[in-house]
Amino acid sequence: MIPSFPLTASRARAWARIVPGVAVALAVALWATAPAGAGDPLGQITEFTAGLTPNSQPNRITLGPDGNLWFTQFTKPGIGRITPTGEITEFTGLSPASEPVGITLGPDGNLWFTEIANPGRIGRITPAGAVTEFTIPSPNSGPLGIVAGPDGNLWFTELAGNQIGRITPSGTVTEFTLPSPDSRPVEITAGPDGNMWFTEGGPMGGNAARIGRITPSGAITEFSTGLTSNSEPNRITLGPDGNLWFTEFNPPGRIGRITPSGTITEFTIPSPNSGPLGIATGCDGNL
Repeated sequence: MIPSFPLTASRARAWARIVPGVAVALAVALWATAPAGAGDPLGQITEFTAGLTPNSQPNRITLGPDGNLWFTQFTKPGIGRITPTGEITEFTGLSPASEPVGITLGPDGNLWFTEIANPGRIGRITPAGAVTEFTIPSPNSGPLGIVAGPDGNLWFTELAGNQIGRITPSGTVTEFTLPSPDSRPVEITAGPDGNMWFTEGGPMGGNAARIGRITPSGAITEFSTGLTSNSEPNRITLGPDGNLWFTEFNPPGRIGRITPSGTITEFTIPSPNSGPLGIATGCDGNL
């Protein structure tokens, strides 16, 4: 299951923090307690809608080279930009019903994004808003997560195609098939070892669950020892401790850690059926 939920006040009641190496999870309520005009107290949520197409389903978001935030709009379909003060600009030019999902800053100073709808494309948008699309060789492969690699290329997952893809800034795509069938790779990130690391959610309703590693040359290794079956690993990120940290969406909900050598440790979240999805390193050094 690969859900994508637009952030609204009703859906943003709590967040979790896990301390690397200490295995402490803490739920923190996100209620604003200070009176209006008192600045931005801890947990204050501000929502911006002006200039945003209704029901466009904003999905993933990343920092751009211009100091603004750039995001995908799943149903518009389009790419949005929001300034730190909340001014939103939308850019079209995408193929109809392309369903953009993942987005990241590329090594060329442009934003790169995935289009999960058939036939499957990788898109590029300049800070000025010019869009270029590149069709993936494998049809209906379902590109999802995307991130810049240490080799100067963009790496992405192909959820339905059971492959990891690589695209150069000039648009040349290379695909690498995963050793295990029906792995359903979800998200991908750059590791501390010069390789790319990704999650394998496994078949819907199946028991497969793995963390994968791919070298810049395309050699793939899969790790499952220590990982609960049917846990549906989802997002993954590099932690401040030099390990890879990932979410396990399936109940009861866990946070996983894998070392560059492949040792996996899981931490159960106190709130039952919490369905952890996104994960990132915070400014306090925690996940």
